Amino acid sequence: MIKKLDILLIRSFIGPFIVTFFVSLFVLMMQFFWLYMDEMIGKGLNIWIIVQLLVYMSTTLVPLALPLSVLLSSIMTFGNMGENFELVAIKSSGISLLRFMRPLLLFILFISGLAFLFSNDVIPVANLKALSLLYDVRNSKPALNIRPDQFNSDIQGYSIRVGSKDKEGNIIHDVIIYDHTDMLGNDKIVLAKEGQMIPSADKQSLIFRLKDGWQYQEGYDRGAHNFTQTRAHFAKYDKVFDLSGFKFTRANEDLFKNAYQMMNVAQLKESIDSLGKDKRRSYNNMGGYMAPYITFNNKAKEGDSLAKNLGKRSYAALKYDSFFLQLVPDSLRPTVMQTVVNNLRSFKSLADANSLDKKLQTENYLKLATELHRKFTLPFACILLFLIGAPLGAIIRKGGLGMPLVIAVVFFITFHILNITGEKLVKAGSAVPWLGMWMSTMILLPVAFWLINAARKDSNIFNRELYSRFFKIVARAFGGSVLLKIADEEAGDPKNNVV
Repeated sequence: MIKKLDILLIRSFIGPFIVTFFVSLFVLMMQFFWLYMDEMIGKGLNIWIIVQLLVYMSTTLVPLALPLSVLLSSIMTFGNMGENFELVAIKSSGISLLRFMRPLLLFILFISGLAFLFSNDVIPVANLKALSLLYDVRNSKPALNIRPDQFNSDIQGYSIRVGSKDKEGNIIHDVIIYDHTDMLGNDKIVLAKEGQMIPSADKQSLIFRLKDGWQYQEGYDRGAHNFTQTRAHFAKYDKVFDLSGFKFTRANEDLFKNAYQMMNVAQLKESIDSLGKDKRRSYNNMGGYMAPYITFNNKAKEGDSLAKNLGKRSYAALKYDSFFLQLVPDSLRPTVMQTVVNNLRSFKSLADANSLDKKLQTENYLKLATELHRKFTLPFACILLFLIGAPLGAIIRKGGLGMPLVIAVVFFITFHILNITGEKLVKAGSAVPWLGMWMSTMILLPVAFWLINAARKDSNIFNRELYSRFFKIVARAFGGSVLLKIADEEAGDPKNNVV
């Protein structure tokens, strides 16, 4: 049965949760923006493309923002109640901390269920959209920017230099154009005193309307072995450049959909099963491929010189002192040795190919297994960080964004570092997938239970006076007068007793 206290607690939690979630998402989004700013600026991207990229990337950052917001909002909620003595009043009425946490725990369980659905159904699509769009942005050409006194080679096959430009940027002077489209060097040159840059109506071409210039072209007559040069003066000449290569184009998303980041739980399990079948099939085929190179062939034909020398007996039945070549005639030894060397090389190449194939299969399996466990670690991370944040807020009894923010950041960074370390260990093959991906949970879950127990007993682990008293004892033991003075000041003692 839901009571008014439960409703009050949920209302107190929802407000900070929503605010901290969007603040965390905004901070993470700004980190992405600053990281990839250099790859987006100067490429002529329209606002809609940038908005799409930010929306898709913000969606992929939800798995980081959601646990952080749960941790911070739980510390703030319980810290505010402790600071306003509401926790004291609730406990004095006979309601335990665990009973007080129950409605929020149920609410977090609901959030965790939504987080799993979001991670399973939305994140793969967002990853597909975001990574494919980011790939297109990275591979798009920068916008054409012809600067004075600098050669520009952005247009494929041409090097362009202008001496100066007017304030509007479309009137140019002292133009030099090198044409490399025939891949023969600087054999075509256009010089002009002035001109005008005019974009076409469809923005697919750029027209250089040049005035008072010269065209130079060199050639080679192979028959006569003569070099030729053609020079032509023009009063007006339009040089058209194709700008279709600067247009932002989208790649086919089907090229990215088979990546492990774009799969849900069912697809990941199917890919892991298929990979296991391929691995078993490759192991079975490996023996068949390598058997001819490691099997001793004793089926000599009757007319063979080697068979005659061996008397058509089984090779295994023959005895020799040191090595097998004693059984081979001198005339056949070079042939036999060359055959052995060729077989060893073929065997080594086949073994290297199988080893590389096994390594790639193992790497793919670890990536798929890591992503599969990630689908479940995100929902449980919300529960774990709530179990840490709620008792922490009850212990520190501080609301707002001061101490709660500092403590939340410390715990979240610890959780994130453990999570990344476990994932790196899995991908390096140093840990099995379930152990690496759940390592942060296994380490921090006992900490959560210890904090809950400390909060139930009204522990003073964050009380400054407790540490000041300990500091005084240590200072007296070592006879440190200065240390005692600092300890008295920290404890707020106006006497500042000095030994």
